[in-house]
Amino acid sequence: MSRIRIDAVLIQAVIAGALSFAHLHDLAEAAGQDGWKAWAYPISVDLLLVAAWRRMRTTADNRAAWAWFIIALAASLGANVATAGLLDLGNVPAWLRILVAGWPALAFLGGTLLVHAPTAAPEAVPEPLPVPAPPVAPAPEPLPDMTVKRVPEPAPELPAAPPGEAVPEPAPAPAVTVPPALLDHARKLSDAHQATTGARIDSATLRARLGVPAHLADAITAQLA
Repeated sequence: MSRIRIDAVLIQAVIAGALSFAHLHDLAEAAGQDGWKAWAYPISVDLLLVAAWRRMRTTADNRAAWAWFIIALAASLGANVATAGLLDLGNVPAWLRILVAGWPALAFLGGTLLVHAPTAAPEAVPEPLPVPAPPVAPAPEPLPDMTVKRVPEPAPELPAAPPGEAVPEPAPAPAVTVPPALLDHARKLSDAHQATTGARIDSATLRARLGVPAHLADAITAQLA
């Protein structure tokens, strides 16, 4: 079984509300509002206080809410002070009767403005701008296959044999292999050279254009002949 916790602040609030309610009723009754009308005045004041307090907690611009809260608080506090013996409730002045009689219209106006006041719309967050993609560099064109096979260096010359001895014949030089891609490139250079000068390209010029060894240039020139 759960225990009922007694809150001192809640008890104090109930007592204060009951006393304020009774003071407002007594003042309204003394000002000529008899019967159920005298009981409606404390309810109207308390509802305006609650509406103003809720409006202050839910909006940023709460100047109007503070104004109506102070008006309702002044009405409640004024009734408490007036019924403490400072005012003759048997002979209420005319200005107080006018204030009590005009309070319903004033409370209705304040409650309507508090409930139907426009709420500031939240600021729209700007959408981030799209970041442009970095430019893509074009892919380099593939170079033609110009693989050059390394040709073995020529054999060193043998010293001269003494007289009377047979000189051995040198071994035949190995054939030079020219890659097809290099041969096609050399043929294009040869055709361009012949179209420009009217003569076929020689081995020295072809060697300078291709940047190949002399024996490879001679082999290419022989195949272009």
